[in-house]
Amino acid sequence: MVSSEYERRIAARFATFDQDGNGYIDREDFYGAAKALLTEFAVAARSDKGQALYGGAEGFWQGMAGIADRDGDQRITREEFVNGAVKRLRDNPDRFAEIARPFLHAALDVADTDGDGAATVEEAARVLKCLGVPEDIAGTAAATLDADGDGKVGEAEVVPAFARYFTVPE
Repeated sequence: MVSSEYERRIAARFATFDQDGNGYIDREDFYGAAKALLTEFAVAARSDKGQALYGGAEGFWQGMAGIADRDGDQRITREEFVNGAVKRLRDNPDRFAEIARPFLHAALDVADTDGDGAATVEEAARVLKCLGVPEDIAGTAAATLDADGDGKVGEAEVVPAFARYFTVPE
């Protein structure tokens, strides 16, 4: 049985995806997140990095819609999100990770200003702020993502953490 506390936490995460605050998640929310990241890091949308980010956003949207958009209207309501996350993702966080991976990979690539294959903790915090994480939490969260303490955050650290955040109640 899924606890109401778990459902409450998943529902709270809905706001992270509902970038424009209109009460549902749609393709534009994913594109809005991509645009915000590109603006934050001064990367052109038509660049290779920009196109990869928009491609990742589209793939992430399609994956989320496939899991949660039960009525097929190309919008995910809060109820659909909670039910989709609870029923389909909780038991398989790796599925969520694979849906998110292309977007997260591209987001890290945009944030990786020195081209070494990983974002600094500060760059990761900027990404989190663009995705709606409050500034006072973003820095701490980014530092937590740096599991090996090297000051860098890579895909191997971000993808599983992202999946856990959205699928594990603790």
